[in-house]
Amino acid sequence: MRRRLVISYLLLMVLVLIALETPLAATLASRETERVRADRLADATRFASLAGPALRGGIPGPLDNELDSYDELYGIGAAVVDRDRRTIVASASWRPAPGTRAALDVALSGQQASGPESVWPWTDGPIVVAVPINDGGEVLGAVVTTTSAVSVRRTVTTWWLLLAGTGLLAVLACVLTAFGLAGWVLRPVTELDAVTHEIAEGDRSARVQHRLGPQELRRLAASFNHMADAVSDVMDRQRAFVAHASHQLRNPLTALRLRVEELGPALTDPQGREEHQLALEETDRLALVLDALLTLARAERTENLRVTVDAAAIAASRVAAWTPLARRRSVTLRLAAGDAPAYARTVPTAVDQALDALIDNAVKFSGAGGEVTVEVRHRDGGTSLEVRDTGPGMTASQLDQATERFWRAPEVQNVDGAGLGLTIVAVLVDASDGRLTMRANQPRGLTAALWFPAPADAPPLIDRR
Repeated sequence: MRRRLVISYLLLMVLVLIALETPLAATLASRETERVRADRLADATRFASLAGPALRGGIPGPLDNELDSYDELYGIGAAVVDRDRRTIVASASWRPAPGTRAALDVALSGQQASGPESVWPWTDGPIVVAVPINDGGEVLGAVVTTTSAVSVRRTVTTWWLLLAGTGLLAVLACVLTAFGLAGWVLRPVTELDAVTHEIAEGDRSARVQHRLGPQELRRLAASFNHMADAVSDVMDRQRAFVAHASHQLRNPLTALRLRVEELGPALTDPQGREEHQLALEETDRLALVLDALLTLARAERTENLRVTVDAAAIAASRVAAWTPLARRRSVTLRLAAGDAPAYARTVPTAVDQALDALIDNAVKFSGAGGEVTVEVRHRDGGTSLEVRDTGPGMTASQLDQATERFWRAPEVQNVDGAGLGLTIVAVLVDASDGRLTMRANQPRGLTAALWFPAPADAPPLIDRR
């Protein structure tokens, strides 16, 4: 946009210079030509006053010496002709030139003639001046001079070059001024674009300086800051509400579960006992939902803070923590990682919580006899963690919806869960500038892959493939 503004300013400046300098250049050429023509007309008029006796008596007299001296001194050829166009007296360098005949026709008709009107740098013809010789109102002949236009062309060219140089300096000044002006105008827009990207990347505290640029852009910056404050406040209120609601609901939910549990011994009907057990399961499921909502609210509130962690060590600890549950469900859980550390730059607890959610899902859906593998490797300049299982997997359409809040596949609606685990993983990974990808595992199951950037001061990473 800055380039377009500068080009617009420059085009306007060039048009103004052309509109001003073109008439001035033509005026300078006409003025210089007119000055020379006026001098030649004065000289020719003087010669015409001396040529009257020569034409009447047929004796050149002093006119011959005058023309030779004039030619020798100024290098200007001159001649005196009678009414029949016969040359009576001529200087040494006199030669008829283009335009001489037309000038003589005008002079012999009793009028002065001179041409051209203006000498341009690209013209070659001389300046021709013809003055009639009168005697008592009768035209006896004419005096004609031819002057080389070289000096006039040189003078006109010099003036034009001076104008061109002045115009070039003006254009350069305009370019410098245009860049400064465009920068002043666009600086708030550039900053607004940068701040918008910062807010989109998670820095909700970024704001635009509203004291730069034109008044209209200052108002725009102030309005943007007000909008960003309002959006940030709404998001904070929303997350605070979710966190507070999840926390506050746990106490009455716990009390409700205790009361429902105490009703168990008083129930003697088998159907009543079955309904009692279902009520307890529903309260447990509601507790899981509240815990997941609280975790999600905390994850979404985490902003900007980055820590360097050893993803390999964390993966080893999480596999060790989930091994008893996997063994109880007859699922084989193993870790595939080397002895070297695998450093990653993430928000706090991102790797821990993400692995917990992915391993929980993998163990839960693999079923008895299933296998779950957690693999850590260096890849694409960062650290990759993959959780592979041998469960039923997901279809392509289900993979697209897997990170939506409260979404669950139709065939697992009766399995414990809140539908927020993958959503929490996606939020944590996005806050860490990482990637979450899920794909079908071969021959069956699901592979969930996490990628986190490596810290800038980490040692060179070796891709283990």
